[in-house]
Amino acid sequence: MEPILIIIIVAAVVAVAGLAFFFSRRSRRVEIEPQERAQVGGRQSGDTALLEREAPGDKAPGETTPGETVDADPDVVLAEESTVPAVADEVIKPSFFDRLGKARSAFTGYLGGLVGAGALDDEAWEDLEEALIRADVGVQTAMSLLEDVRSQAKEEGKDQGEEILGLLKTRMKAEITGKDRELIIDEGKTNVWLFVGVNGVGKTTTIGKLGKRLVAEGHKPLMAAGDTFRAAAAEQLTMWAERSSVDIVRGNEGGDPASVIFDGIKAAEARGCDVVLADTAGRLQNKSNLMDELSKVRRVAAKEPGHVSEVLLVIDATTGQNGMTQAKVFAEAVEVTGVVLTKLDGSAKGGIVFAIESELGLPVKLVGLGEGVDDLVDFDPDAFVNALFE
Repeated sequence: MEPILIIIIVAAVVAVAGLAFFFSRRSRRVEIEPQERAQVGGRQSGDTALLEREAPGDKAPGETTPGETVDADPDVVLAEESTVPAVADEVIKPSFFDRLGKARSAFTGYLGGLVGAGALDDEAWEDLEEALIRADVGVQTAMSLLEDVRSQAKEEGKDQGEEILGLLKTRMKAEITGKDRELIIDEGKTNVWLFVGVNGVGKTTTIGKLGKRLVAEGHKPLMAAGDTFRAAAAEQLTMWAERSSVDIVRGNEGGDPASVIFDGIKAAEARGCDVVLADTAGRLQNKSNLMDELSKVRRVAAKEPGHVSEVLLVIDATTGQNGMTQAKVFAEAVEVTGVVLTKLDGSAKGGIVFAIESELGLPVKLVGLGEGVDDLVDFDPDAFVNALFE
């Protein structure tokens, strides 16, 4: 009996120990469970996404199954996707006042001494003329503006600095108001817009931005990569065409630009496109050859079915009076219909607008107020002058 009794006692001891261990574990689990729930961030609260992930065969975005690869870090991908808005924001056009801070600072710096000044003497008038010239208004234009202002001031009996600035502002607006700045698209024609200018002024980028704008306005443009000499020019224009969902025609590197543009015109007619945006070369170091080439392009583009409705000279506003030199050279070679002034937001030489319009008689039709695709805007004379003075 003793062996049996010993076995029974040992079994009882083991059973009691087991029960004690079980209840101690259960008590510990109850104590830590709230903390665990907090750490999983709602997992126990019925998070639908997490429950769906835990269903057999399901996985979360960024997770992989055996044999599957990903191109980016899952965390990065999820972070990027989470920042994409469900609805695209409304496009807000840049304002002249906001973007012309650099030009305004320079301009008012030149003229700031007149604010609060008394009657202007001859020396003050000379300083005012110098200030306009330093702002790249141009010598002839500056002299013409101030001659009219002095005459008006005398007639109206005004001689105080602030009064003279008011007259100057009004006269500068009048100088660039009333010109036709419309971009021409003749209905029923295969319109051709030729873009000319030296390399680096932003011709290709201008074409890209205009392509997007024309599509948004309901037109069907086509791009022609006529700058066949600059490395990667066609590739750059192709990228813009893809971004804007616009057709493009390009030729071989070093090929005849006129042929490429004419092929683009024929393609546009066949595809029902109403505007051909034609890029051209700008190697001004070979000036005579370039001008001959552009003249040929202009003649070829005007052949049926082509209809040249715009020849837009693209000028970098930061070059100041160098831009005037370029304008004169190109105006002699092709019949320029208007000017696109790029990088105006980064220039302290906004006065070039007055020189171009007064001395060359060319209207500034478009200006670049930033690098964004929607930062190429119609030129507004009133907004421009106000932005310089205010």
